[in-house]
Amino acid sequence: FHLHLILLDFKVNRSSVVFIQQPHDLVVVAGQPVTLPCSITGYHGTVLWVKDGLALGVNRDMSGYPRYDVIGDHSKGEYHLLIQRTELTDDGSFECQAIQAATRSRPARLTVLVPPDDPVIIGAPVVSLRAGDSLNLTCHAENAKPAASIIWIRNGEVLNGAAYTKTLLRDGRRESTVSTLHISSSNIETGQQITCRASNKAAPNGKEATVTIDIQHFPLVNLSVEPQPVLEGNLVKFHCAAKANPPVTHYRWAKGGNMITDATGDTYEVLVDHSFFTEPVSCEVTNALGSTNISRNVDVYFGPRLAAEPQSLQVDRGSDAVFSCAWIGNPSLTIVWMKRGHGVVLSNENTLTLKGVRQEDAGKYVCRAVVPRVGVGEKEVMLTVNGPPSISSTQTQQALYGEKGQIKCFIRSTPPPDRIAWSWKETVLESGTSGRYTVETVSTEDGVISTLTMSNIVPADFQTIYNCTAWNSFGSDTEIIRSLRLAVIIGVAVGAFLALIVLIGTLGAFCCARLQRSK
Repeated sequence: FHLHLILLDFKVNRSSVVFIQQPHDLVVVAGQPVTLPCSITGYHGTVLWVKDGLALGVNRDMSGYPRYDVIGDHSKGEYHLLIQRTELTDDGSFECQAIQAATRSRPARLTVLVPPDDPVIIGAPVVSLRAGDSLNLTCHAENAKPAASIIWIRNGEVLNGAAYTKTLLRDGRRESTVSTLHISSSNIETGQQITCRASNKAAPNGKEATVTIDIQHFPLVNLSVEPQPVLEGNLVKFHCAAKANPPVTHYRWAKGGNMITDATGDTYEVLVDHSFFTEPVSCEVTNALGSTNISRNVDVYFGPRLAAEPQSLQVDRGSDAVFSCAWIGNPSLTIVWMKRGHGVVLSNENTLTLKGVRQEDAGKYVCRAVVPRVGVGEKEVMLTVNGPPSISSTQTQQALYGEKGQIKCFIRSTPPPDRIAWSWKETVLESGTSGRYTVETVSTEDGVISTLTMSNIVPADFQTIYNCTAWNSFGSDTEIIRSLRLAVIIGVAVGAFLALIVLIGTLGAFCCARLQRSK
């Protein structure tokens, strides 16, 4: 066939064959139709279309290429090549040839452009990251000719700084583009949308993919307490408001580190006591990332409560005595130290210091705390002063002539007396009985009472001086008692009065007897 055409070619006058229209370079987007023009005047022979040196078909016969057609009026020499729905395989060099005239058109380059596939952002449509982490976004624009350009857009503004890579595909024509965008944590917010736009000459308006940023974080918690301040014994409501992404899974409540098992939601109601002032209530909120714990104390008004109980002291005479007493109360309390039975305020501090104590400083001390308009509390302690005994005795102690009489002395002594002795004239008696005299010692809460008992009081007893002496490891003390002297006067007066009555009675009887005899 080809040999026959070549032989016929020599019979055509080539000088009369002229291309009125020749194919020219064209650019077309894949999928669109394109027509390569070819008009030859003065020629009625065979026309052949050639692509990249290969014959496509003769005249109108394009049976081997279903998308190809030769159109136009052949009587006018029109042999236009119509390509319907161009494909990338159509990209190449085309010629229109007049075979018998051995004439060809100039080569025309048909360039087929391929728009990129729809771009894909890795992780779309929602990219999640933890709060504080930076963001890396990757967008792919595949199978484009020429390679796609990619830009990143946020809130209508183009983001700069993206890195690009291009890869030539195996067909040697198309390319794939990958763009990576880095955004610092300080420049990103949850809910933001970022768009990847890929474009080339085949898709000048571009194709877009959008991703929504989801910043995940631990629960953000606020713990409120209402009402505040509140009087002890009243109802208080705790509300644990939390924002979390991902959502909250559960709540956990505790007080002073101890779990509150009956509270499971975001609210906890309770009748408060003084412990809520010092033991905070905590709310722990948990989501898939972890937990957040927040604590609050309650401003509870309550009366004084001992935080550190004062201790009684026993100190040596001349030493310092230091008492400590700590109270808690709300609102702020006032502390007062006083000695029991005295109205003098000794201190308003937690500590009471008595310098160089004497034995008269011994006694009971009171630490009192006052919470205004709420309550009062107090605690009593004892100060014991170590020193020599101190003896006191009533200077006037009475006894009746002929009867039993007693003399008493009261001994304050810390430590207790080791020895107590009564002495008079040449006699010394510590305990037991000697003749008419007996010594007895009785211990009381406040000290020791030593009693000298005399039976059958005689006048000489009223003239005697009695000594009561006590000893301990710190020394001794003596009390001289002269009190029986007054008792003698009372005894004599009573005796004289009784004698006078007897005398009057006797005289009366005598007078009566004389009168009786006279008669």
